[in-house]
Amino acid sequence: MAREILPVADRAQVRAYARRLTLKYPRELAAALVLHALAAVAGLAAPRLLGELVQSVADGTADTGVDVIALAIVAFVVLQAVLIRFAVYASSRLGEKVLAELREDFVDQVLALPLSTVERAGSGDLITRTSRDVDALSRTVRHAVPETMIAVVAGAFGVGAVLLVGPIMALPSLAAVPLLWISTKWYLGRARDGYLRENAAYAEMTEGLAETVEGARTVEALGLERRRRERTDRDIAGSFAAERYTLGLRMVWFPVVELGYVVPVVATLLLGGLFYTRGWVSLAQVTAATLYVQQLIDPLDRLLSWIDELQVGGASMARLLGVANVPEDRAPGGRRPEGEELRADRVRYAYREGRDVLHGIDLDVRAGERLAMVGPSGAGKSTLGRLLAGIHGPRSGSVTVGGVPLVELPLGELRGHVALVTQEHHVFRGTLRDNLLIARPEAGDEQVRRALEAVDAWEWVASLDEGLDTVVGSGGTTVSPAHAQQIALARLVLADPHTLVLDEATSLIDPREARHLERSLAAVLEGRTVIAIAHRLYTAHDADRVAVVEDGRISELGSHDELVAARGAYAALWDSWHGTSG
Repeated sequence: MAREILPVADRAQVRAYARRLTLKYPRELAAALVLHALAAVAGLAAPRLLGELVQSVADGTADTGVDVIALAIVAFVVLQAVLIRFAVYASSRLGEKVLAELREDFVDQVLALPLSTVERAGSGDLITRTSRDVDALSRTVRHAVPETMIAVVAGAFGVGAVLLVGPIMALPSLAAVPLLWISTKWYLGRARDGYLRENAAYAEMTEGLAETVEGARTVEALGLERRRRERTDRDIAGSFAAERYTLGLRMVWFPVVELGYVVPVVATLLLGGLFYTRGWVSLAQVTAATLYVQQLIDPLDRLLSWIDELQVGGASMARLLGVANVPEDRAPGGRRPEGEELRADRVRYAYREGRDVLHGIDLDVRAGERLAMVGPSGAGKSTLGRLLAGIHGPRSGSVTVGGVPLVELPLGELRGHVALVTQEHHVFRGTLRDNLLIARPEAGDEQVRRALEAVDAWEWVASLDEGLDTVVGSGGTTVSPAHAQQIALARLVLADPHTLVLDEATSLIDPREARHLERSLAAVLEGRTVIAIAHRLYTAHDADRVAVVEDGRISELGSHDELVAARGAYAALWDSWHGTSG
């Protein structure tokens, strides 16, 4: 299946979202800015007072004022420290609110992704966005944004203070502006794309490693170890090259920036001394201006240092926001199904253009019927199951329920008609009860218990110390793959759809227990349509009809007895399996 990297938001979309999210909390933003401004003002007092002190010493009038000036400087330093403390707290609180909302928006967008898109994109890109990119953005919002805010406010007041000392004293401080402007513009013009490539390369590496780990048995069975190692080496080399590029940008930009810090201080001191000898400025002005320019290094250093982190965060935000740019794979219409008959009519489907994996399939599934789909691996059973569950839309032809194409039903309504359960299950961190109520939040404990009993899971759940309140998932009680499948099936019982598509849904459970489980489920799901994709042929034996899928086509269709009597492909499978199982 061809992998498709999910979209990335453009600069305008990132700026608009950041602006909207920040301005959503005007009171908190105003409080943070005011506190930072007051802290900056308090920090400007000491250089001015020191300048006056130097002037007093030069004039010989400092005998009585040194103690007063020293105490005033100490008072302003303490005041600045207190104000900075509350300003940082206000900024951090605002940042946490913004980060929480951004995370919630991202989760909503991920959960709204079309499943067909998620499957085509693969796990690597999405995992990287939900882990690496979220972490990078968290650092940016928690640290880079507050620090940048402090730097901008302090820098603005510092520049204002230099101008108030004397406009002529502001001229030397401009000596490094061209150097800083040109180097920063050069860096910013390349950094965003560089970090996007870096994240994409990391996603590709994650995808390759995940595929290798998940398919380890297949890799060993087919002797693909060398090919997978070569793929991993290429992915690591690509990630290394991408990170080396961004490192190269920083190795050019950072030294230039460091040089830009020194030039203004030296220029202000030297030219200030020249201006003083000419009588254009006082000694107090030279001292204060030099100290202010020296003081400007800190906010300038903060600003330029955190610009790099802002580029990382901006690239991560672009990747997170890009999830919202995924187009819908269905267009809900106004028609509603009349009945629960599921019908596939001349269905063709391709993962890659021009390479169909299903070839004109026709299938009518009667309401309340139990249909088993069997066939060799790679024949198209799971693909057909996904089309019958409405996850994919056919390339041509149609799949309908009650006469309405599945792709025209809103997703919430579709899941009330058809639901898919595969052998891939996830146990979320939380209580067992929370994991089950995902399917039906309003269900009570008695309904949850009946669902667990239906899938033969109540006995082991009741044996847990805290029962339904047991915390499972990451960091909690370990749930075996077989028990995870039972939890997934219990969710299905609670969701109560009319048609179920079970794709190897009991494959991780012991065969004898699985047979008992399927019979228990059959009793609970009496009257509902069940389409079971299975390798264990007792599932086909118990079904009303069996569809044999070969090479993307249904080659045989009928009851177990009819197909065995026909002595075709199904009979050969049954004889082989029955002999082995016996």
